[in-house]
Amino acid sequence: MPTAAVTAEMKAKAEVYYGDEICREKFMLLLSEMGFPDRLLILKDIEECGYVKEIGFVWLKHKQKREFRFDNVVVCYDTEVTAYFEPKKIKKLTGVKAKEFLIWITLSEIYVKEKDPPARWITFKTPAGLSKSFPISVFVGGEGQGID
Repeated sequence: MPTAAVTAEMKAKAEVYYGDEICREKFMLLLSEMGFPDRLLILKDIEECGYVKEIGFVWLKHKQKREFRFDNVVVCYDTEVTAYFEPKKIKKLTGVKAKEFLIWITLSEIYVKEKDPPARWITFKTPAGLSKSFPISVFVGGEGQGID
């Protein structure tokens, strides 16, 4: 999967953290601040994460590809995940795929919207413009089940 380049210039402007524990803590805080559920992106063994607040650019680097299952959704995270964050919206997402009907589908955008409050939905969009929505409760609390 192609990823957005994390340049030296971007790193100079970013809040950069190293190590799994602090990276998870900072990333969970960012998800919460942006209005996303806490289990949206589950990554383990994070080596580095960064956030360029001015433009919303985020990156996460970890040791190996990982797959997780959330109910009937299987998600694969590459060794580097990048995205641009806005409140309730993640754009230009790279390094994340979802499995649908035995086919891996690259994701490029994720957003949260409220249909009939209090019902909240999270929508995943592909670069081709196809999308699928799930109740946000699928991604709230607990941990996704790792697939080895």
